[in-house]
Amino acid sequence: MRILICDDNSICSEQIKQYLLDYFNRNHLKIPEIACFQDGKSLMNDTGEQDILFLDIEMPGMNGIYIGNELKERNKKIIIFVVTSYIEYLDEAMRFHVFRYLTKPIDKQRFYRNLKDALKIYSSSNVKVLIETKTGAHTILESDIICIEAVGKSVTIHTIDTDIETKHPIYYWLNVLKSNCFFQSHRSFIINFKYVTEFNHTLIYLLNDQQAYLTRRKYTSFKDAYFLYLESTR
Repeated sequence: MRILICDDNSICSEQIKQYLLDYFNRNHLKIPEIACFQDGKSLMNDTGEQDILFLDIEMPGMNGIYIGNELKERNKKIIIFVVTSYIEYLDEAMRFHVFRYLTKPIDKQRFYRNLKDALKIYSSSNVKVLIETKTGAHTILESDIICIEAVGKSVTIHTIDTDIETKHPIYYWLNVLKSNCFFQSHRSFIINFKYVTEFNHTLIYLLNDQQAYLTRRKYTSFKDAYFLYLESTR
């Protein structure tokens, strides 16, 4: 894991860094690499892993809104905390799906609570699963699975990049998938809440124009589970 801090105020950067070190030490966790940047240009030129970012908004040159949008385009999985004294930027920050909005001066306990949530999401998004096929095997990130579809005896795993036909039946995947992001909407479909764009009483619409059937008797439980998922990611 690599955590980035971008703030032209070195005192604020040092405070965030110290909070991070305190949190990882207090919880007996391996301390990740922490990289600090004083301006947007140096951050944009960074070529290392970018997992979690604490981003100031008001900086000389590129502002945080522009940087956040650019980095999200490059890496959808980056978890971005906006850190600023200016609450009026909240609406713009939400457009690139900022994870949390922290106001200065930063409250330590709130920082810890939100960091804990971010680490939970980071961990779940980096779980790998092995997909066995008739000709070999593929290892993919669990979070990259959009849905799993069964047609007759054929079971296909639809990911954000490709489709893979697995030799295992659909009920096998109910036991393999550990994340609470997954839901069996129909005997032939397991969907990932992360990629739901729309749903009605019979269909769930997903990323990449994927669709999954939704059994009428499961509509209420699906809706409740989906809303709980949305609440957990706020």
